[in-house]
Amino acid sequence: MSTLLIFIVVYLLITLLIGWWAARRVHNTQDYVIAGRRMPMLVAACALFATWYGSETIMGAPAKYSEEGLQGVMEDPFGSSLCLILVGLFFARPLYRLNILTLVDFFKLRFSRRVETIAAIFIVPSYFGWIAAQMVAMALLLNVLVGIDLPWGIFICLVVVVMYTYVGGMWSVSVTDFVQTIMIIIGMVALAVLLADEAGGVQKVLESAPENAFQFFPERDLQSMLAYFAAWITIGLGSIPQQDVFQRVMSAKSEKSSAWASIISGLMYLTIGLLPLFITLCGKVLYTDFGNDDPQKIIPTMVLKHTGLVMQILFFGALLSAILSTTAGAILAPATIIGENLIRPIYRKMTDQMLLRTMRFSVVGVAVCSAVMATTNTNIYELVADSSILSLVSLFVPLTAGLYWKRASDMGALLSILGGMGGWIVGEIFETTTPTLLIGLGSSIAFMILGSLMMPDKTYGEFKEKTG
Repeated sequence: MSTLLIFIVVYLLITLLIGWWAARRVHNTQDYVIAGRRMPMLVAACALFATWYGSETIMGAPAKYSEEGLQGVMEDPFGSSLCLILVGLFFARPLYRLNILTLVDFFKLRFSRRVETIAAIFIVPSYFGWIAAQMVAMALLLNVLVGIDLPWGIFICLVVVVMYTYVGGMWSVSVTDFVQTIMIIIGMVALAVLLADEAGGVQKVLESAPENAFQFFPERDLQSMLAYFAAWITIGLGSIPQQDVFQRVMSAKSEKSSAWASIISGLMYLTIGLLPLFITLCGKVLYTDFGNDDPQKIIPTMVLKHTGLVMQILFFGALLSAILSTTAGAILAPATIIGENLIRPIYRKMTDQMLLRTMRFSVVGVAVCSAVMATTNTNIYELVADSSILSLVSLFVPLTAGLYWKRASDMGALLSILGGMGGWIVGEIFETTTPTLLIGLGSSIAFMILGSLMMPDKTYGEFKEKTG
């Protein structure tokens, strides 16, 4: 155990050193937020993959899969992969051409300053649950390894991630993500191969799987189909209007690289994302009491009990990589929006260096708020899903309509954001049988059409003039 702990400490120190080394490239806010738009396609793809491949994939999804089968994990990895592929196909290129710093800048260019402000206010809190999920995961990991209480584990994660994100921004995040992607792939593939062999081979593992393990499609009743569709779009559409995805897409060195980086990362995510589910099936063969403890600790506990030191180092290195990369990216995203879209418009004489300092301070603030949230809810999968619902019901429709519907107006966007969120809240209050995110999304679409047709404007023409 002491050797494993030494490795973990060394790994954390190496991550900090890599982040600080990459920070030498940061000279202004564009470097800090989108790496100066100089990232090679492979590095950008790895950054996208590593940002999404987090604790919910390695710890949250296996817990859901163990209890509910394939129907329980449509949100992640399937919905997450869908999101990245859709971004590459339909959103990366038009957004890249705008040469903007944050996703919220699009709402200002396409609609108005008030839509920009409201969009920023809605995006920022949507990240707290996602960040909190990663902090909970690292705390659970430290609890499994050395028995550290969850609050202290959350604090350790907070300190480590803030240290290199604060200094290097997107350059530090992307370079460390590239290294961490290698660790994730090696660790997960090696663990899957070892446990499959221990369980008697792939065929035995698949034959021993529970009845619902491979049920990809829902039952043929309306309620099941609605829940199935809602699960796909929670992250599949809900995470498209998110700053973390936007930053990595914009960091690529060209429009073509940005689109392909997103598509490649989506395919990588789906492939590597299925490995934790297969490992869960291996565990059901190897252990009769599999999952009796906290199901989120299933795989880490199994690794400690069933593998040697080398495999433990590979696995926990992969898990640490997933947690750190996801947390760093998730913290940086709202911090840049706070600086660029909420504070900078108030202080119009703010210099670039003042804005950079504001973003760094915001990194600390976002991290602290998320750490507090992590102490109140320790369900990783739920925290991540909840964070995507907020952006789905409020921002997906204005973003998509703003890009692809010429008649989308400022009032339509404003009503879509507020109406979508309002519809979702009403559904939550009255506890409807229909998934409340579908109510919110439907409301957002309806208000966008209604507001744009009743109160048209020239925002699209002005948008085209500004952007060429």
